Amino acid sequence: MKAEAFLSDDYQPAENEPFMNERQLEYFRRKLLGWRDDLLADSRDTIEGLQDGTRNIPDVADRASEETDRSLELRTRDRQRKLVTKIDAALRRIEEGEYGYCEVTGEPISLKRLDARPIATMSLEAQERHERREKVHRDD
Repeated sequence: MKAEAFLSDDYQPAENEPFMNERQLEYFRRKLLGWRDDLLADSRDTIEGLQDGTRNIPDVADRASEETDRSLELRTRDRQRKLVTKIDAALRRIEEGEYGYCEVTGEPISLKRLDARPIATMSLEAQERHERREKVHRDD
């Protein structure tokens, strides 16, 4: 039986079931796909808005404000584009059977962390070590 067939809409991964079983994998796959779909829809809306929103604004301050808004929107969309790439990588890890395990230690990433950040590639401890090292090197 495929996981899609028996995963209820109110399912939540639990610590008392085998880690990254079919139901958990399907839960995270659906979560990632929904997130990606939302981001892509927002991106399409932004493109349409930017194409439709081209106006000739005579007031310099209003024009500058609109350009600032557009710039901010484009930066946001660029961050979301990078996020879509990370979501796609997480979906690949699900397909390859590597999802849910820390890329540094190989240990399972907690279900709470994955639920909060389904694109996580490191356990909380490994991520904190990584960020501390990054901060030390950045301060040099």
